[in-house]
Amino acid sequence: MNSFQKTIIYCSIFIFSVFSALFAQTSNKINWKEDLKIYRASLEQKHIDLYHSVTKEEFVNEWNKIYNTIDSLNDFEIILKLMRLTRLVNDGHTAVSLRNLSTHRFPFDIELIEGQWYVVKTWNENRNILKTTLESINGIPVDTIAQKVSEIAQFVENEYSLKQRTGSYLIISEVLFHLNLIDATNKATFSFRNQNNELITLELAAITNEMWEGSGISELHLTVPEIEKPNNVNPNLWFTSILGTKTVYINFESYPSFEDMQVFGEQLVSYIQKNQMKQIIIDMRNNGGGDLYVGVVLAYALNLADSIDWKNGVFVLTSHKTFSAATSNAALFKQLLNAKIVGQPTGSNPNGYQDMDSFTLPNSKLVITYSKRLFRLSNQENTALQPNININQKRTDLFNGADTVLKELINGF
Repeated sequence: MNSFQKTIIYCSIFIFSVFSALFAQTSNKINWKEDLKIYRASLEQKHIDLYHSVTKEEFVNEWNKIYNTIDSLNDFEIILKLMRLTRLVNDGHTAVSLRNLSTHRFPFDIELIEGQWYVVKTWNENRNILKTTLESINGIPVDTIAQKVSEIAQFVENEYSLKQRTGSYLIISEVLFHLNLIDATNKATFSFRNQNNELITLELAAITNEMWEGSGISELHLTVPEIEKPNNVNPNLWFTSILGTKTVYINFESYPSFEDMQVFGEQLVSYIQKNQMKQIIIDMRNNGGGDLYVGVVLAYALNLADSIDWKNGVFVLTSHKTFSAATSNAALFKQLLNAKIVGQPTGSNPNGYQDMDSFTLPNSKLVITYSKRLFRLSNQENTALQPNININQKRTDLFNGADTVLKELINGF
């Protein structure tokens, strides 16, 4: 990043800090009482079963506490209280979304690996913190911060998605500031520890999501030498053979249209039959959900591949990031394709409230999501889809850029 770009960023940060100061004092300009009434009435009307986990009395009591203290709160404090309230509903599709708000973030992503928060993505100029562990923010231990952030994290369905979501909210500056974890919305001091046990301390500025997406990024890529991604393919849905095996690897990170999945399935089965493939790996570890029935199209197509070892040759990879329809499809693949689940438990439950829809509060423009359906795809209630073969990413492999799950699974062939 050149000096001109940095100047633009710091000017933007200055403007942002001024705006934030004003924003914190303008809650009276938003008719929050009307929004709160609409929030409650709409959830009661639209959600399939709003009080499946929390009693109506408990929910209304907490709602009243917010309603009666509106005048003493700024906008983001109200939002945080709504996030806490919505968590009581206890399903991962009913949440307060921040997507309509101009929130800011710090320029790195973290992931929990072997109990520590590792930096897996950052700006090129801060690439020295890639693969380091986040130790503290403004001198506060990261575990203390994670605990407080976990209480308001949204789209949480079980203990596994709680870990995943906590990491994504932990880098939002407004969240940290209004939880009294940092003392300014535009900057904070972070301490990271590298592989040599050296502490790296940086003061980082909060940036917009647009600045993050438009910047040069250093990212951790975990791979295995046996899998080479083909050129000119959909980055979120593609397949290839695994070198040295009769296995086809399917990278299924997001859902295409119904028609595109039909075309993909035809091409995939043709490839399997032509090359007499014996095994299938469907990688859904980074799939956050979509249309359940599009995933069923893939299962239908694969069922036509007679060369596959249908007794022992089908594997579905899952992680804490596997959510919503991806969890449902993984559970269905287990039933329809006799697949073994490999990796980590999923971030959502195959039995649960799903099929997300949303409405927007008219004054604050805050987006509220909710569940429209109840799916039952497992014999186990209120739990994640558990792997038949549990494999977690290892820290030693992380440092070498190696994908532990794929490495161990392929070595077992």
